[in-house]
Amino acid sequence: MELLLMSDTHVPARARELPAELLERVPRADVVIHAGDWTDTATLDLLEQRARRLLAVYGNNDGPGLRARLPEVAYAELGGVRFAVVHETGPARGREQRCAVRFPEVDVLVFGHSHIPWDTFAGDRLRLLNPGSPTDRRRQPYCTYMTARAADGQLTEVRLHRLPRLPGAPRG
Repeated sequence: MELLLMSDTHVPARARELPAELLERVPRADVVIHAGDWTDTATLDLLEQRARRLLAVYGNNDGPGLRARLPEVAYAELGGVRFAVVHETGPARGREQRCAVRFPEVDVLVFGHSHIPWDTFAGDRLRLLNPGSPTDRRRQPYCTYMTARAADGQLTEVRLHRLPRLPGAPRG
């Protein structure tokens, strides 16, 4: 099962649209995961139309229209791997321990908010992934997203993808 992970798209505040490279991957993925901070319903509509399956949550910058359509936390079993998706996990310090307590029945937690790519483990059970942002790199050198494969209860081929800076996107 091919997975495409993104978060913090912030369209149209940080970019006019999603990067072409990312949009090309959407229909090819078995599941698209978005960890919140869309800021517009048009991007949600677009991904719902193009994705085979969308697993998504709202973020702190998402208004009533998005909150009415998306949960704060989403759960799914994909390829035998138990996933949770949430936007915010709190400060980086202590994140693994906090999330292991909050999500005891999950194998992988996908989160956003910081725009900082993250791939760590809480003990030998919970993997925490933040795909960064495909449109707003903040203090990171690149805008990013992730891909992965879930099959037979294993998450494999987790890869962080760097994107070129979008025309019209804010610097830094």
